[in-house]
Amino acid sequence: METQNELSAIERKEVINKYRSLLKSSKNIFNKEDLKEVRTAMLMALSRKKEIRRKTGILSAVHSLDVAQIVGSEIGLGRTSVTCALLYDLLRNDDMEKHEISEIFGENVEAIVSGLLKVRELYDKDTSIETDNFRKLLLTFAQDVRVILIIIADRLQVMRTLHLLDEERQHKIAAEVGYLYAPMAHRLGLYAIKSEMEDLVMKFTNREMYSFIAKKLNETKRARDKYIGDFIAPLKKELTDMGLKFDIKGRTKSIHSIHNKMKKQNTPFEKVYDLFAIRVILDSEGNTEKPDCWKVYSVVTDKYQPNPSRLRDWLSIPKSNGYESLHTTVLGPEKKWVEVQIRTNRMNEVAEKGLAAHWKYKGGSGEKGMDEWLSNIREVLENPERNAVDFIDDFKLNLYDEEVFVFTPKGDLRRLPKGATILDFAFDIHSEVGKKCTGAKINGKHVSIKHEVSNGDHIEIITANNQVPRPEWVNIVATSRAKTKLKQTLREIEYKEAEFGKETLVRRLKNWKMELTDQLTHQLVKHFKTKSINDFFRDVSTGAIDVMSVKEFILHKDDKESEKPIEEIASLKSATNFVVQEDEESQSSDVLMIDKNLKNVDYSLAKCCNPIFGDDIFGFVVAIGGIKIHRKSCPNAPEMRTKFGYRIVNAQWTDGASASFQATLKVTGTDDIGIVSNISQVITKDMSMKMRSISIDSNEGSFEGSVTVFVNDTNVLNTLIRKIKNVKGVYAVSRIDRA
Repeated sequence: METQNELSAIERKEVINKYRSLLKSSKNIFNKEDLKEVRTAMLMALSRKKEIRRKTGILSAVHSLDVAQIVGSEIGLGRTSVTCALLYDLLRNDDMEKHEISEIFGENVEAIVSGLLKVRELYDKDTSIETDNFRKLLLTFAQDVRVILIIIADRLQVMRTLHLLDEERQHKIAAEVGYLYAPMAHRLGLYAIKSEMEDLVMKFTNREMYSFIAKKLNETKRARDKYIGDFIAPLKKELTDMGLKFDIKGRTKSIHSIHNKMKKQNTPFEKVYDLFAIRVILDSEGNTEKPDCWKVYSVVTDKYQPNPSRLRDWLSIPKSNGYESLHTTVLGPEKKWVEVQIRTNRMNEVAEKGLAAHWKYKGGSGEKGMDEWLSNIREVLENPERNAVDFIDDFKLNLYDEEVFVFTPKGDLRRLPKGATILDFAFDIHSEVGKKCTGAKINGKHVSIKHEVSNGDHIEIITANNQVPRPEWVNIVATSRAKTKLKQTLREIEYKEAEFGKETLVRRLKNWKMELTDQLTHQLVKHFKTKSINDFFRDVSTGAIDVMSVKEFILHKDDKESEKPIEEIASLKSATNFVVQEDEESQSSDVLMIDKNLKNVDYSLAKCCNPIFGDDIFGFVVAIGGIKIHRKSCPNAPEMRTKFGYRIVNAQWTDGASASFQATLKVTGTDDIGIVSNISQVITKDMSMKMRSISIDSNEGSFEGSVTVFVNDTNVLNTLIRKIKNVKGVYAVSRIDRA
């Protein structure tokens, strides 16, 4: 086993430099006693490790120091959290007992390190968390928010060194970070970390598009810097003349954010004008903060025409994670829309460091919102019978992005996610109010339970004692609290109905001198084609199954050859005997190689992303239909890898394979005479391709259409896209997932 003494001179120097950097960056938050404790933790971490290298080949001590650096300087946590980041590998490797940490550093440090250890144990089996362990992970998180923050720091450092792992692990870890930790960082107000995580996730899951946008940003940097300079020059002068102390600069938006805009607007990079935001940060404190922000807003909107629909006032009512800022979008030079963000130094630190900054400023507006969020998480965790996949989905609802603010009749403020309904509001008031909700009044006007709430609504819930929740309500609500309570109540109702149905059937059969045995129950379930025994008894209770028909079946079942109906047993299928559904085209087995040890595997191409030869792909084992082949950039890939990582198999195209694949392109442009004919000619004559379909919708001089063609590989498809783009009148051409 390698020991600390066997480290090379370069490695020892790296450890020492990182340790000094940690102390230097933390000097403003540590006193002498704090530094003594951190130094003790560091010495213990260096001298007592049994395993000193991670899977990336990086020294564990270096990783711990990097995580501690993120915890201290980028998140802004204090001595306790930095100490925990340095120590928790010791417990993991049995280098130290819990009681030793408690004796040296105190119970608080020991409790957090124990929480980190529980998370580490879940990761020991693999590099990412899968569904079955997800509840344990969140239960640990819910005990102390600092555990979440330190693990986020750990995941960020893992992402920064992800290039040192093999491609399979890269995709698995990146998918999990994108699915869980980036939204969680956003929810905790860590916007800088969230943005970096999203960019790194894209770098490893959609490398081609990431590199394309990065290259374009680099090419346009000089023009962008000049534009920003021209935009802020007159603002600087006026704000200085007003005597305000401020810093104003342009900030290029993240690659992930730009890519989202390109997809959402279906536009090429060149047509995305809001590539950056202007940020004004004021050196104002106390009662002058908000008035000074509005003064800047007045100067900006006097100079440049504002878009009234794009004003975002998070000064009056901050986000639930404490985010405070004033956003507006104005028409700058060259008729380009520019987003301007206005905030103070305190607000900016809260935006960058989230929850930790609230603790620093004591009583920040985010503390109450964060406490409510953690309370909501614990409530979701309360029910141990939850389906694991539903559990993850409901947890994700707690990471919602946009919020609306509504009021009770007494004027109390309630925060809800955008898209929340009256029913969500009712459950937010109290679960009993939600169960009995029949509608509401908004400004005296009656609305249904499906009505989506809007900012500023004053809502009065209407209830009825005879109202009971219905299964379709689950599709109406948008919050995890409402979904959790609804599903719990519906299960209770179903259980009671099933019990009543069983009692009714047993009593009636007894009157007819018949007995309800387990064997008979299973025969009845098969005969009446219900999904389960409980469903059968519920149908008896509600009258969907008549008791007399049950009696009829029992009396005549011995006379029928179908007493024991042939049961189709779904045998466990190995990877060598999967059968593709008839309605799906299975490609020739020589086109793909699935995993390294599997042969003669039947598979089909997923309809959600339509992979073609040349795409980066993976296989996903499905319950019916064998193995589905997906693109690694498939919109569903992160969710599949996070929820069902154990069903992912490697897949790659066979060199020199020949097959025809279906691909669909979205085309937009000017609605000129003959443009459809010109596009068709490029496909059928210039490229000699078969075209399956083409559809064009015109609207006020423009058109938007889709073209489905058969291609051999991605190179041919990319050539076709370039040729169609060159057709006069075409604005943009992009590949779309669904056919």
